[in-house]
Amino acid sequence: MEIVDTHTHVISPDSTRYPHAPVGGRQSVWSQAHPVDIDGLVRALDEAGVSRAVVVQASTVYGHDNRYVAEAVRTYPDRFAGVYSVDALADDAVAEIKKWQDEGLSGFRLFTTGTTMPGQADWLGHERSYPAWAYAEENDIPVCLQMTIQGLPALRNLLERFPRVRVLLDHCARPDLSDGRPYQLSRELFELAIHPGVHLKLTHRALDAARAGRSTTDEFLADLVTAYGAERIAWGSNFPAAEGGLLGLLDEARSALSGLSGDDQSAILGGTARAFYPSLATTGGTRA
Repeated sequence: MEIVDTHTHVISPDSTRYPHAPVGGRQSVWSQAHPVDIDGLVRALDEAGVSRAVVVQASTVYGHDNRYVAEAVRTYPDRFAGVYSVDALADDAVAEIKKWQDEGLSGFRLFTTGTTMPGQADWLGHERSYPAWAYAEENDIPVCLQMTIQGLPALRNLLERFPRVRVLLDHCARPDLSDGRPYQLSRELFELAIHPGVHLKLTHRALDAARAGRSTTDEFLADLVTAYGAERIAWGSNFPAAEGGLLGLLDEARSALSGLSGDDQSAILGGTARAFYPSLATTGGTRA
């Protein structure tokens, strides 16, 4: 089984060449406590037996300056796809999207929440962002969303306006699963599956939520696969932001997925990522 990680980050040790300018003005704790540079990420992938990875812009370090992600993809094109960050409300948003696509990156990220910016930003779905969404839809550019469950109504409105856009929700949109089946507290997440372009990123945050309260991992994953299909769910480690090594995060995911069919496990651990980011589908990397 070829493993693909859809959620990794890289931090340069050279803050002069790559100055810090975090979204929200505050740098994340993890990026200061245990940063990993490009070569360090490659070593971690090799040690864990992960074939390829998506390097996602560290928005809480570099904001919308995506040069280090672009360097990662240029340096290891056979291992990485890159996701860049943009300000969707900016007048030059479409120009920035074109710029970073031309740099060889594979889609953009909208950062609307995080450890340094708790809560759900109210700009998601603002009409000033429509040109960026329209350009993504017209050019089949995938959109990665860092958001909470509270932002799903705004996303639903966007999907009704731009029905062909493909989106990938970081951490499954951080659902509250503590009530257990039928997961009424996160009912909107399951209802969103009617939009065929919506994909989910299954990370340690989502798995932690699935173990909270009356929820169990087996029940949550079974219901998620029933709603979306494994072909719309992709694993991501969130390394090195997540505590622990990449191998441990992969082992956690494998254990959680063990109750699913082999085909479903293969899709979530690699197949979905290769379909969502076609640049990952070429031959190369390391097999687990």
